[in-house]
Amino acid sequence: MPTRQKFATQVDSALLDDLRTLARDEGRQIQALVDEAIAALLDQRRQGRARPHVMAAYQRSHARFAALYEKLAK
Repeated sequence: MPTRQKFATQVDSALLDDLRTLARDEGRQIQALVDEAIAALLDQRRQGRARPHVMAAYQRSHARFAALYEKLAK
């Protein structure tokens, strides 16, 4: 089991009410829903960002084959 760490933050009261309702309706702890939400947010953001070495390879390719890419696009 991963090590847990406490942290403090603030959240909109309406969102917290909805979170409490969802936790109650699903029979889960708020902590579990927060973990799930944070993991989903991080995964979503990571998917939208290419790794640096991938972007570098793309840029080299684009510089070298720009004319070909333009022809293929037509």
